[in-house]
Amino acid sequence: MSVTDDDIIKKRLLIEGDGGNDDKRICNLIRTFLRYCNSSENDEENVTNYQRILATLTQSEYTIEKSCKVYQMNLKEQNNYDQLSNQIEQKIKEATEKIAECKKEVQQAKRIRKNRQEYDALAKVIQQHPDRQETTRQLQCLDKEVASLEESKEILEQKLDLRRKQFHVLIASIHELEKILEDDEKKESMDTS
Repeated sequence: MSVTDDDIIKKRLLIEGDGGNDDKRICNLIRTFLRYCNSSENDEENVTNYQRILATLTQSEYTIEKSCKVYQMNLKEQNNYDQLSNQIEQKIKEATEKIAECKKEVQQAKRIRKNRQEYDALAKVIQQHPDRQETTRQLQCLDKEVASLEESKEILEQKLDLRRKQFHVLIASIHELEKILEDDEKKESMDTS
């Protein structure tokens, strides 16, 4: 298993962080600065130290600027995540409201369906009975029949009354005849005796 440069850099970044050499860099800058300040005899060494100081300062400025940019980017990302979180919470709230609304609609649909089933059952019962016009026509026929029957009853009662009177006259005549016959029998029996 070979270790690549990328693996080494990743390991260093994990251990030291993004600006992990800052402490070393500051210590080197101080040493180089002190050497620069203390050495006055060799111009070449002074120029080299001066160049090192400038390079270290430039590197440090770059690192500071980079850290500031990373910090600003992190703030923006945090802001972005906060907005995203708020949007998600809003969508969850809207979804919850929508679910509640849909539940109400389902309940209403169930109620409407139940009512329709009841209406259909009532309609079947109603269909078994004749409609109003048919019922009215049947009632009119029954009224005519009742009127006709009442008229027949009246006629029959008049006939019955007439027959009673005739029967009464007949009975009275029979009683008269019986009386006459009895009287005749009594007279005959008296005459024969």
